Amino acid sequence: MPKFAANLSLMYNEYEFLDRFAAAARDGFTAVEFLFPYGFIAGEIKARLRDSELTQVLFNCPPGDWAAGERGIASLPGREEEFKRSIERALGYAQVLGNTRLHVMAGLLQYGQDRGRHLEVYLHNLAYAAQQAAAHGVTVLIEPINTRDMPGYLLNTQEEAHAICREVGAPNLKVQFDLYHCQIVEGDVAMTMRRDIAGIGHMQIAGVPERNEPDTGELHYPYLFGLMDELGYDGWVGCEYRPKAGTSEGLGWFRKVMSNKY
Repeated sequence: MPKFAANLSLMYNEYEFLDRFAAAARDGFTAVEFLFPYGFIAGEIKARLRDSELTQVLFNCPPGDWAAGERGIASLPGREEEFKRSIERALGYAQVLGNTRLHVMAGLLQYGQDRGRHLEVYLHNLAYAAQQAAAHGVTVLIEPINTRDMPGYLLNTQEEAHAICREVGAPNLKVQFDLYHCQIVEGDVAMTMRRDIAGIGHMQIAGVPERNEPDTGELHYPYLFGLMDELGYDGWVGCEYRPKAGTSEGLGWFRKVMSNKY
């Protein structure tokens, strides 16, 4: 049976952020992930994790100016020093929160910009991030994101992400396999998972195409959950979806999985 982590950036928005930890624990989750912790003191979040007996499994490194539309800086020429500082900041939070996975967002490629130059910067920055993270026992993740939700994002396909990991050659650089993004961009989710399982460091799920609960839409998750077990995937599966109504009310799928009735 997969191990599920509630994504507190998309789920439990009925509550203030720091109150979402207890809400997730009440519903039976034992782990959480979220996009960014930087608006809070790390110790505040750690206290909520401790009080709710939750494991922190993942968050993102600083993405640049998110409010202004930036979606990562790892591939942006001229931002290398800022990127180094962002890795240092993320690792500082990870040391307090206890997670061993950090997602580094690539950034957007604007029309007319040199993709080759962006890839060169991306590879260099990922090598740096992996080296720094290795000293803390942390795995760096990169995630292909679909072009509908995030137009212009540098990294879109699983094959390209795994090729980048191979080129960097760091054992602690892995791919974050979001089944939702994969289905939208490429399809053939099950065979892609089989092909790439050795390089996958984290998985995430959502219904396709609306990004609601995983028991909605075109993907058949009971089969995919079974495939995760068959392939021996023992990492966490992040529930990065937008609940259709209330979060707790939409967890019928989760209760079925946990009771082996899915």
